[in-house]
Amino acid sequence: MSAQIREGRFADIVAPDAACEKVAGGFLFIEGPLWDARSGSLLFSDIPGNEIRRWDGAAVTSFRKPSHMSNGLAWDREGRLLACEHATSRVTRTESDGRITVLASHHAGKELNSPNDIVVRSDGGIYFTDPGYGRMEYYGVKRPEQLGFRGVYRADPGGGAPTLLADDFAQPNGICFSADERRLFVNDTERGHIRAFDVRDDGTLAGSKVWATVAGEGPGAPDGMKIDSAGNLFCTGPGGIQVFDRSAACIGVIAVPEGAANFCWGGKDLRELFITATTSLYRLRVLVPGR
Repeated sequence: MSAQIREGRFADIVAPDAACEKVAGGFLFIEGPLWDARSGSLLFSDIPGNEIRRWDGAAVTSFRKPSHMSNGLAWDREGRLLACEHATSRVTRTESDGRITVLASHHAGKELNSPNDIVVRSDGGIYFTDPGYGRMEYYGVKRPEQLGFRGVYRADPGGGAPTLLADDFAQPNGICFSADERRLFVNDTERGHIRAFDVRDDGTLAGSKVWATVAGEGPGAPDGMKIDSAGNLFCTGPGGIQVFDRSAACIGVIAVPEGAANFCWGGKDLRELFITATTSLYRLRVLVPGR
């Protein structure tokens, strides 16, 4: 493996001889990987291709086309698919009968920018980021933003207008909870850092602070972000995927052959790290399971 080891304990998370295996390629720009434990397959978005695809371990097939240029994907507490749509500026849910329910599309009477990444809390609350990337050519539909800011929101699974939680980001992107859900991490692609918020009992946020800077050499920026079962935070960034311990120290960087946009853990033991990297899907075996 080509990796930058910043602390020796990084070898307890990723073996020194681990290597990225290319499992599929030829896409335009892929994002939003989501493991489906029920079928043992992986869903991911090809944003410019306007398609959600499925990899079943042997081949890639089409799951949904058009996808409204979907980006981030997640499961809700009932196992229904949530999708952030760049072309429509919506967060949607696919019901068990295939119907599409719109969970969020506007704030204060104006269209959201372009919901990007998404995570679900144990109480069912749906948290998502809303940067402006989906209103750019290629990654979305070019059109002016209606809101004067780029924020972070919480949507209720029962419907209703989303609650604005923070509005002072340049480009909010990756989002994940700490294992105990007492903190919410959101990275800012443009500013190159990760912020941490305290999560109140009612699901709103407080106490924002810059938790870590995502720095280094090579292509990449803060984008996809998740926490493994040991509490290590993984975030895409310069050079590949950067791994931070609980104290916000970057202990190593997983090198990826192409610019990494996002990732998730999968496989029966959640030790297969699936990476969506520009035009290709990669897989890397890790030592610590994901969540």
